[in-house]
Amino acid sequence: MAKKKKQIEETYIPAPISEELITDTLEKNYMPYAMSVIVSRAIPEIDGLKPAHRKLLYTMFKMGLLGGKLTKSANVVGQTMKLNPHGDSAIYETMVRLTTGNQALLHPLVESQGNFGKQYSRDMAYAASRYTEVRLDPICQEFFGDINKNTVKFVDNYDGELQEPTLLPVAFPNILVNPNQGIAVGMASNMCSFNLQEVCDATVAYIKNPNTDILDIMPAPDFPLGAEILYNKDQMREIYETGRGSFKMRAVYEYDKANNCIEIKEIPYTTTIEAILSKVMDLVKANKLKEISDARDETGLNGFKLTFDLKRGTDPDALMLKLFKLTPLEDSFACNFNLLINNVPKVLGVKQIMEEWVNFRSGCIKNSLKFDIDKKSEKLHLLTGLKKILLDIDKAISIIRHTEKEADVVPNLMSGFDLDKVQAEYVAEIKLRNLNREYIINRTSEIERLIEEIDELNRILSSDKEVKKLIAKQLTQIAKKYGQERRTKLADGGDVEEYKEDNFIDDYPLTLFVTRDGYAKKVSAVSLRSTTSEHKLKEGDEVIQEIETTNKSEVLFFTNKQTVYKSHLYDIPDSKVSSLGEYIPGILGMEDGEKVVYTVVTNDYSGMMLFAFANGKMAKVDLINYQTKSNRKKLIGAYSDKAEIRSILWIPEDTEIVAFTDNNKVLAVDTANIPLKSTKSTQGVQVMKITKKGATVTKAVLAKDAGIDNVKHYKTKNIPAAGSFLRSDDVQMSLF
Repeated sequence: MAKKKKQIEETYIPAPISEELITDTLEKNYMPYAMSVIVSRAIPEIDGLKPAHRKLLYTMFKMGLLGGKLTKSANVVGQTMKLNPHGDSAIYETMVRLTTGNQALLHPLVESQGNFGKQYSRDMAYAASRYTEVRLDPICQEFFGDINKNTVKFVDNYDGELQEPTLLPVAFPNILVNPNQGIAVGMASNMCSFNLQEVCDATVAYIKNPNTDILDIMPAPDFPLGAEILYNKDQMREIYETGRGSFKMRAVYEYDKANNCIEIKEIPYTTTIEAILSKVMDLVKANKLKEISDARDETGLNGFKLTFDLKRGTDPDALMLKLFKLTPLEDSFACNFNLLINNVPKVLGVKQIMEEWVNFRSGCIKNSLKFDIDKKSEKLHLLTGLKKILLDIDKAISIIRHTEKEADVVPNLMSGFDLDKVQAEYVAEIKLRNLNREYIINRTSEIERLIEEIDELNRILSSDKEVKKLIAKQLTQIAKKYGQERRTKLADGGDVEEYKEDNFIDDYPLTLFVTRDGYAKKVSAVSLRSTTSEHKLKEGDEVIQEIETTNKSEVLFFTNKQTVYKSHLYDIPDSKVSSLGEYIPGILGMEDGEKVVYTVVTNDYSGMMLFAFANGKMAKVDLINYQTKSNRKKLIGAYSDKAEIRSILWIPEDTEIVAFTDNNKVLAVDTANIPLKSTKSTQGVQVMKITKKGATVTKAVLAKDAGIDNVKHYKTKNIPAAGSFLRSDDVQMSLF
C-alpha cells in the first residue's frame, strides 16, 4: 500500500501556476455575470416587463389563455419552463405578483382564482401552483395586438427549439402604469405606478405638444393599495425630470366612535401589515404607546382593515400623528426610474420615458403597417393575374386540359396569359367549380379596394405625424376602456401636521442621580420631597452626580471609550430613591467594558465641555457640537483618544478650574485662557507642564469644588505652567 502511494506521489505533476491581474480575472469571469443580471433579469425594459414576466405572459398567450378558460397554474409554469430556464418556484413567484389576487399591480395582467397571498402581507403565503388557476386578463389584448405582424423582433429560446419576442408591442406605456422593482449588480430600479387614465392623457398631450407640462395632467403616482401622498409639487417635479427622488405616503384611517377604535383602511405600498403591527406592539411594550390597549388585523372579505383599540380619553387624531412618526404607517417611496433602452440601462425622467415609449410604439406600428402592405400587395398581385384570365376563361381551361405533364401547367399559363410564376400557381390551384365568370368577377372586384387601402397605408407609413395620430387614438380608446379612478389621494404636504414628541410629553421637575457603577435614578421632585428613604445602592457604589432638571431635557453620557450616548430623559423610566434605578450600559446598549465617566443634561446645548488628559493637555469644545439633526443615539469620537482622560466637565461659561497631578502639584487656570476648538476629538493644548518623569494629571475640578482655601496661590497668568506643590494647609481640605 505504501509502495503504491509513493508511486502515485512520484507520478503526480502539479499544474503550473500562472499569474493574472485581478482586473483581468474580474473582467473575464464577473463582468459577463453582471451584464447578464442587468440585461436579462433585473431591469425592466420599455414595455414595462422584465424577461421573466415577458416569457410567462407570452407562454400564456400561446396557450390560448387570452379570453380562454382558466387553467391550473402548474400547467402554465410547466409550459413557461420551455422559455425560462429557471426553476418552477421562481416562475410561479413571478406569476403571483402579476395576479388580481395578489393586488400588487394597478392593472393586474393575470386573472386568478385561489389564494395568491397579498402585496400588503409578508406572512400570508400563496397556495401551491397545483391548487390555483389563472388566465390572461383582458387588458393583455393591448400587449399582444398585432404581435403576429412582425411588430417586434423574435429570437430563439435557450435551447433553440422555440421563438420568443424580445419585447411585447404594448399599446400603452405599461412601464409607467405598473410598479416594478429590481436589484441588479451595481445598479437597481424602482418604478412607481401611475394612473392609467392620466398616463394615456398625458402621453396624448405630449404627442401633440412635447412642451406640455405633464405634471398638470398626471400630478403624482397612483398605487393599488391607495393611501395618501404628502404632495410637494417641486419635489414631484424633480422626480419627473430626473427619475430620482422620494416622496412620503401615509395610511388612511377612520375613527369608530362607538367602539373607540381607529380603523386603518389603506396603507403605503412600501409596507406590510406585519411590519406595522410589530412596530406598534414593540412601542406598546416599551411603554411609548400608552394610548393603545390592543392592535389586530381584521382584514377579511370586506377588504383591508387594521384596528387599534384606544384607551378612554385618547385623542385619535393626535395618536395618529404619533403613529405616523413612529411606525411604517407613514413611509417613503424612493424612485429610481432605471430601465433598459436597447440593452443599455438609463435613468430617465417621466417625459423621457414617454419619448422612448412613443419611439418604440411608432416602430411597432410601422412594422405592422409594412406587414399589412406586403400582405395586401401579395393579394393584389394574385388578383391582378386572376383578372387576366377573365378575358378568356375557355383558353385557361384549354391550356390546363391539353397540357400533357403537370409540371408544364404553370409555364403554359405564364406564356398564355403573360403571368408570372406566383400568379400562374394561384390560377392553377383554383378549383374547377370556381373557373366561372361570376367567381372571377367577385374576386377581382377587390382590386380597386386593395389599391386604395395600400395607398392609405403607405400614406400613414410615410408620415411620422400620422403614425403618432394613430398612437394617440389607440391611447384614447384604451383609457376609455380600462381607465379607473385614482386610488391614491393627494394631501398638501405643507398643510400636513407633523408629530412633535415634546407636545405629548409631560414636563415636570426632577433630579437625576448617577452612580459610579453606572446606575441612573430619575426621581421626580414630588417623589423626592415626600420620601424619607435613603438611597439604595449596590455595595461599594456611590452617587457621583446629582443634576436638577426637567423631564423634557436631553441627557448625554460620556464613556471611557471616547463615545457619547444621547437620550431624552422622558425615555428613562421614573425611579424612586429606594430603588437601584436603571443600569445605563444596559438601556443604551453599550459595549462590554464601557463605563459612564460623566453625564451632561441640557435643554439647549449651551455651555462648553472641558476635557482634561493625563499628559496635562486640556480641550475646550462647545456643547453644541454634540447636537445632531437626526435622532442619533450614539456619537463616536466624542473626545481625543491620544491620552488617557482624567476629568470631563461641563461649564456654562468660562470659569476657574484646578488641576492636580500625582506628584502633588496643583495648577489653577481660568478656562478663558484655553482656546475653544471646533473639533470634538481635538487633543487640545498643553495647560499643565509635567516636570517629573512619569507624573500625570489625576483630575481637574471646578475651583469651588477643589477644597482649597487659597486658590490664588496656585493660579498662573500664562499656560502652559507647571503649577505649585500642594501646601500642607490645603492637603486635608482637598482630599475628597
